[in-house]
Amino acid sequence: MTDTLIQAGTFDGAAPLTHWGLVRASGEDAASFLHGQLTQDVSSLNATTARLAGYCTAKGRLLASFIVWRPAPDEVLLACSADVLPASVKRLSMFVLRAKCKLTEATDLRLYGLAGPSAAAWLGEAAPQQPWQRARVQDADVVRLPDVDGVPRWLVASAQPPALPALSEEAWRWLEVRSALPRVAAATTEQFVPQMINLELVGGVNFKKGCYPGQEVVARSQYRGTTKRRAFLFDSDAADAAPGQEVFAAGDDPTQPSGMVVDAATLQGRTATLVELKIAALQAPSLHLRSPDGPVLRHTPLPYDVPLDVA
Repeated sequence: MTDTLIQAGTFDGAAPLTHWGLVRASGEDAASFLHGQLTQDVSSLNATTARLAGYCTAKGRLLASFIVWRPAPDEVLLACSADVLPASVKRLSMFVLRAKCKLTEATDLRLYGLAGPSAAAWLGEAAPQQPWQRARVQDADVVRLPDVDGVPRWLVASAQPPALPALSEEAWRWLEVRSALPRVAAATTEQFVPQMINLELVGGVNFKKGCYPGQEVVARSQYRGTTKRRAFLFDSDAADAAPGQEVFAAGDDPTQPSGMVVDAATLQGRTATLVELKIAALQAPSLHLRSPDGPVLRHTPLPYDVPLDVA
């Protein structure tokens, strides 16, 4: 069920996603090139599937995160935070070399977030039903996202806005944060190894594929059990919470930050926050945003399991 403290009908309709952008990789080598650059298996993507992926530095730190799908054998689309799109296109293009692949911003398409029963009715029987399925519906690319608090969601790339009731961008962003699917923004680039924000737990890392930048660091974190930081959900009364803000734990040395905000959204006076945090800090008497005496963060359950073994 939807959070009962949020008014009924809030999560129904379509929202333009101005905080997201879309990259197009075109050419016969597009999939194989991206396969060698991202944390995900892109080569095996088909027209009915979408996947999460990360783009790392050589030190395994995330420069961007993507939702990736392949509408045609020679085309791959990558949805990412709008504020990291230009840098991602520029950096990826530097490594294309002789590969037959061109990376550009897909300015002919816009991204929309669809949610609720009206969206399901508009999409009809052609809509993808399971998370990370992709389909072509009414001249639009449609990717089914995981439900949030019982609300069905779809990501749509289309030249025309869906003929649906308006869904506020604030409501959509609330669902994004509550999904705990991490989105790397400009404020958090090079801050996280994928495991620190649960990217591998939600299917964003393929440990059986070949090499990519940072692969050794990411694999070492996975197989040597060195992950002592994870992402967790919190509620707060801080209406100005934002990616990149530090989090402090009350305890022996409260002046040293214990974590960082990955994403945050405020809706109807409530703020949902996804925080990358030292696992040990969950045992602190309290957690605070921005400063040791800042707004208190209240731990809430994640929609998936997270290993907490820090031994």
